[in-house]
Amino acid sequence: MNAQLMIKPSSFIDAGIQVQSVRGLLLFKFSEYSQECLENLNEKQREALLTPDETVELAGILELDRIFTLLNAKIIAESA
Repeated sequence: MNAQLMIKPSSFIDAGIQVQSVRGLLLFKFSEYSQECLENLNEKQREALLTPDETVELAGILELDRIFTLLNAKIIAESA
């Protein structure tokens, strides 16, 4: 089994997360800074230019994205 290192998603809480009203529901979103960071890291990954530190950072952001998706889906499902 190959362990993947990542920055803990909780480390993005202060600057990387916002709660935004969407169609009357409060949903979790990335801050503008975190969204830009994600896009930049994804671009570097496509070009195979990520440093080891950036690979770890991208893994943490992607895990947080998965958490947001699950939480937001639960919020939407419970509102119906």
